Amino acid sequence: MSNTLEILLKLEETLEARKSADPDQSYVAKLYKKGPCKIAQKVGEEAVETAMAVAMNDDVGIITESADLLFHLMVLLKSQGFTLEDVAHELARREGLSGLVEKAARPD
Repeated sequence: MSNTLEILLKLEETLEARKSADPDQSYVAKLYKKGPCKIAQKVGEEAVETAMAVAMNDDVGIITESADLLFHLMVLLKSQGFTLEDVAHELARREGLSGLVEKAARPD
């Protein structure tokens, strides 16, 4: 099996390719066509479904809903012109910082 990073980068390439796909033939192209608000709504729905799976102690649901959440988050990032690398840079910037210190440093 491919490693995690390879899987995510391959998905990111696929999501980029779907930007020019026919919305009648591609779920991702259909999401892109509906715009960022609809994509954000899907991210929210999947986040709630993931949280519900945790609350129900549904191990299979946690994994499947987390996959849906990550997928839709990646669609959202791609729709806004961002990449996983952009997110990784932000995570690297935060490395070694206390979460409380980092959050306190954010503008209101």
